[in-house]
Amino acid sequence: MTEQTVLISGAGVAGPTLAYWLARAGFRPTVVERAAGLRSSGSPVDVRGPAARVAERMGITGKLREASTDATSLTFVDDAGRRTGHVPMGALGSSEDIELPRTDLAAILHEAAREDAEFVFHDSITELHEDAGGVDVTFERGAPRRFDVVIGADGLHSAVRRLAFGPEHGFVEHMGVYIATLPLTSPPADPASIVMYNSPGRAVAVHPSRGRGIAAFMFRADAVPGFDHRDGALHKRMLAAAYAGAGWRVPELLARVREADDLYLDSVSRVRLDRWSTNRIVLAGDAASCVSLFGDGSTLAMAGAFTLAEELGRTPADVPSAFARYEEAHRKLVEPKQRNVSTAAALLIPATRAGLAARNFGTRLLPLVSAARRLVPA
Repeated sequence: MTEQTVLISGAGVAGPTLAYWLARAGFRPTVVERAAGLRSSGSPVDVRGPAARVAERMGITGKLREASTDATSLTFVDDAGRRTGHVPMGALGSSEDIELPRTDLAAILHEAAREDAEFVFHDSITELHEDAGGVDVTFERGAPRRFDVVIGADGLHSAVRRLAFGPEHGFVEHMGVYIATLPLTSPPADPASIVMYNSPGRAVAVHPSRGRGIAAFMFRADAVPGFDHRDGALHKRMLAAAYAGAGWRVPELLARVREADDLYLDSVSRVRLDRWSTNRIVLAGDAASCVSLFGDGSTLAMAGAFTLAEELGRTPADVPSAFARYEEAHRKLVEPKQRNVSTAAALLIPATRAGLAARNFGTRLLPLVSAARRLVPA
């Protein structure tokens, strides 16, 4: 039987994971990525649970641990930098979890997949024409090609989702929060702790990452009319307005924002579709089911990519049935995370001073709760 060809849009987390496993399932994968190369910025993310098991089977766990961040605790501070709360990271997850910058995770996954897949950077899909046997694809720069299967792993603003299912506004719900990240050139003052400053509706964190810091800005705001996730000048104006008058190190960090060419900013949004596939086109990762404030998006992307590749490998001659099994299995992991976004926002970005005080008080109880859980049989 001739190898089936699969086009994967997106070289972030889900895309290279899919390429790796589809190649081993007997497919010939091609990954197309709009950017000229792998992204150089992004917040720390977690590889945990099902994704940790996928990483182990890929033989990349050692590399992930080498790239992991140095954070062992989360410390909350006030305007003057005084500590108002402190949580050991062990209280927030399992000792088997691996936290690392998203850009490093994507690079490690790309390295694992590149020998068995074609990667095409600085190009994107502009048209999809599907029939019973495959999909004709038109690219922005490259020549048209035909593939047996097309997978949209191209994030919140997925081009594949728009072309196959309709405009973004029909599926993407703004959750009242924007997030921005940028790498810092100097090491953080505390190399073992994430330090987070809050004022009502705003949060700024400096995260240690292998000798230098990553700054993250999270703030509550209604959807900005005409928001463009690629408009860097708009993003800088939004941050300046959102953090006017903020204390701690915020003025210093805003000065870095003004000079940055590697700032990333986007909405926290929930993606919901009644179905993730057509006959020969399917969505994965954030394109299908975005939302997480705790780094779970990468875990879900890796787990879903493995499931999708596994199901396609089981019935390569019956693609729609493989898509249906993948969706049924993966929605069970995704739906609880999508329901919890408001809780995550309340913990990270309390909207009022009373909410801040309650959150800070609650941090004293988290280690006790974690210890109690370890004493209770699963």
